[in-house]
Amino acid sequence: MHQVLRNYIDRHLNVPLTEEDWLPIQESFLFKKYRKKQYLLQEGDVCKYFSFILKGAMRQYTVDQKGNEHILRFGIENWWVMDRESFEMETPSMYNIEAWEDTELLQIRRDAAVKLYENSEPFRKMTQELDKRGQIANQKRIHGAISLTAEERYLELLKSHPVFFQRFPQNMIASYLGISAETLSRIRKNALSK
Repeated sequence: MHQVLRNYIDRHLNVPLTEEDWLPIQESFLFKKYRKKQYLLQEGDVCKYFSFILKGAMRQYTVDQKGNEHILRFGIENWWVMDRESFEMETPSMYNIEAWEDTELLQIRRDAAVKLYENSEPFRKMTQELDKRGQIANQKRIHGAISLTAEERYLELLKSHPVFFQRFPQNMIASYLGISAETLSRIRKNALSK
């Protein structure tokens, strides 16, 4: 199971890890299973883990005062999941992170991640690459939210992450896109008729 993480790091560093580099990383990550609908994080708790998804799917979301869910992020195999602000600042989270499918993770606690970041150049480079990619993805997401129509956001998501439409129900896709399920249904119908 740790080999999947090693392959991920090798791929993103473009250089295979040496055994000496790999051992402290491998020892820092622990395997954990979550059942469907089980929480990795609940609103009000501090995010204690930086988690790599080996198998399964998760979602990160908030619930507003009216009880409506607002999905910030999906996570699938070979993706990372956490509330970055809560993890880094050790403050209560405003998010829930829930397993949408039975999920297997490799997790590292904050203290171990800080130590590894300070002492492992490959881990530091990998997290810097993740930060860079995350910033780019957030920038695109914000641009889409303020500049694109609902249909354009739908088509962009369909193009960039078609697997989401197979793994998550339509109401969650709608929430992620910031539209109602009815609007998503209408957009899908229009897209299919073109």
